[in-house]
Amino acid sequence: MHAHSWRSLPYFLAGAILLASGLAGAVAQNNVDLALVLAVDTSGSVDAVRFDLQKRGYVAAFRHARVLQAIRSGANGAIAVTMLQWTGPALHVQVVDWTRIGSEESTAAFTAAIERAPRRLFGGGTSISGAIDYGSTLFASSPFQAPRRVIDVSGDGSNNRGRPAALARDEAVAAGIAINGLPILALEPDLDRYYYDNVIGGPGAFVIPAQDYETFADAVLKKLITEIAASTR
Repeated sequence: MHAHSWRSLPYFLAGAILLASGLAGAVAQNNVDLALVLAVDTSGSVDAVRFDLQKRGYVAAFRHARVLQAIRSGANGAIAVTMLQWTGPALHVQVVDWTRIGSEESTAAFTAAIERAPRRLFGGGTSISGAIDYGSTLFASSPFQAPRRVIDVSGDGSNNRGRPAALARDEAVAAGIAINGLPILALEPDLDRYYYDNVIGGPGAFVIPAQDYETFADAVLKKLITEIAASTR
């Protein structure tokens, strides 16, 4: 429409067109290819050094150019991510709010938020079921619309508090939520098998184990690219 044509439109019609274009822009900003909950283990087995290695692992992974490249290859060119810390059945805290990532600036803001987030929990057992149950509730608070909802559980132990992890997994999957696993094998060498059997679920669910905390960053990077790539198919 030519600029001078606006003057020939009734005011209400011109206003409606402007409002519609503004709403379309807002909807586009709220659409993402993936909504991802990062559930980070802060149980008693995770000492200060291990907690720091986990935190630095997530920061390094999100800063990797391949992650943003994968994000931008999606239909909406963005994902929404939040992070929670978890221990016992009722001990979980959302430490980084939902953030839309689709640019270098938004990625930098998210990684800075991870770096700033203090450890909020110190022990209380290892309740993977509690992490899944709480993580499932966070999607309702997200302002972003996504065709895929995924909880990513990282931890160094099997479920030893609360209801069985498989029950929480099955309920989440029934609600349309996928669960992927990032077990750290430092204390339980067969933890990856436990995650396969009891934790992951949903279309395309997978486990990427880290042999120890020192290799955690590499495992996070591989996991993120695999998760995001699934959203672009």
